[in-house]
Amino acid sequence: MSKRKPDRMLAEERRREILRVLGQNGRVTVEEIAQRFGVSSVTARGDLDMLSEAGALVRSHGGGLRPLTAKPEHALRVREGIHHEEKQRIAHAALQLIEPWQTVILCTGSTSAELAAQLARNCPEHLTVITYALNVASILQELPDLSLVMIGGILRSVSSAFVGPQAEQMMDSLHADHCFLSTVGLDADIGLTTLDIMEAQLNRRMMSASAQVTVLADSSKFGRRSANRITGWDGIRRVITDTGAPEEDIAKLRTRGIEVVCA
Repeated sequence: MSKRKPDRMLAEERRREILRVLGQNGRVTVEEIAQRFGVSSVTARGDLDMLSEAGALVRSHGGGLRPLTAKPEHALRVREGIHHEEKQRIAHAALQLIEPWQTVILCTGSTSAELAAQLARNCPEHLTVITYALNVASILQELPDLSLVMIGGILRSVSSAFVGPQAEQMMDSLHADHCFLSTVGLDADIGLTTLDIMEAQLNRRMMSASAQVTVLADSSKFGRRSANRITGWDGIRRVITDTGAPEEDIAKLRTRGIEVVCA
């Protein structure tokens, strides 16, 4: 026991220091932890996993980030590394819903970008994609058999998205077979929320323009509420998430008649 206690205290002190670095920089990497504390990469990953389980950070590829809060918002390029494997599986499941000759709406967000990347590798014939997200458009712009409709407006650089009255007016003139909607918060009781009021308004127009709406949300989005409500659960056809989603919330959604796919 006398030998184990110092080891345990050292680990606790190391994790407190990791959180201090995280608070200063917003992110910390496995390599940085290993070099700073003279530990192995395995130990560094173990520290990050423990802190993630405690809710003190969000695991990303190769490190950890401060948890997402209503303010400030992480840049899109940072969010792309969070829960990346889960987002790949969610995007793959969404891809199976898209058929040749259809029109789909892709919103902004890292999961939508992953779906765009998978479309770029395996695109159904004669597909039309409507998007207001620059990152999505840049992935799809050179596909020869795809028609790309870019919504214009006021650029929100943090989310790489065009929003505002002009974007909403253009969306009102369009129609799609599918709307794939990413979200910051998913609450089984109140619905979907996001950080920006103009994005929320545009998201509602996207939903109205579509025959069916599929929400793409990894399990970390469950139970979160942001400042701006996009919608309740009326009009949502399905939710595609990962296997870490809370069973109680999944049951609530299915009770509402919503199809839930755990990829």
